[in-house]
Amino acid sequence: MNNLIPRLIRWTLTGSLLSVCATAHAELQTREIDYQVGGETFTGYLAYDSEVSGPRPGVLIVHEWWGHGEYVRQRADMLARLGYAAFALDMYGSDKYADHPSQANEFMQAVMSDREAAKARFTEALSVLREQPMVAPDDIAALGYCFGGAVVLNMARAGVDLDGVVSYHGMLATDSPAQPGEVKAAVRVFNGEADPMVPAEQVADFEAEMTRANVDYEVVNYPGAKHGFTNPEASELGRRFELPLAYDASADADSWHKTQQFLEALFR
Repeated sequence: MNNLIPRLIRWTLTGSLLSVCATAHAELQTREIDYQVGGETFTGYLAYDSEVSGPRPGVLIVHEWWGHGEYVRQRADMLARLGYAAFALDMYGSDKYADHPSQANEFMQAVMSDREAAKARFTEALSVLREQPMVAPDDIAALGYCFGGAVVLNMARAGVDLDGVVSYHGMLATDSPAQPGEVKAAVRVFNGEADPMVPAEQVADFEAEMTRANVDYEVVNYPGAKHGFTNPEASELGRRFELPLAYDASADADSWHKTQQFLEALFR
């Protein structure tokens, strides 16, 4: 991995959120970055370790359907402590964060209904990350949660120049399936087997799509895991809004561990 400090990582559970404790001293640097797409302002969050010398791989992170909030920023910090430059992008626009599922669905549908606009928002954030002086611009991956998982998969299908994408409890269905030779990214999907939003037939269709398109892909299904299994707030949100959401600490830890292995293999 380009210029990354070797680290021994110890995994702990603090409260509910999986956190990273690195043996090397980390000087975490974070800042918000405003950027423009189509005349609208979007606000992303950059995190990196200033103790890592030279350019390092970059990782984009796409938020859940609620919007860009604290959760994706925590994930960006975790990636930064691993030696990456992480940019939690914004797909909705500055200050658009839903406090109810109906509003979240409205925000999400506005993005998903316009494929070219969604791609423009993603690729502008990709450009912002690539322009950062600490980033190796040819070494970029993208992670997405829920709505964000669907976004990164769609960007891979569209042939966006990424080394790899990872979807966590994201929708797998599409009306624009991957075509042979078009997908540049390796693809990893972490899915809850008990997630009614992503039924087994959708998983099977996705696997068939990836196979037909000759994509380097893997799908991991976690028995008993529901939608939102990586987010410690999912269980409470599920109870509050009567949605099939639940945090699963085991699936969260395993998917994050496998993500580290995937990123290390991409950039070694």
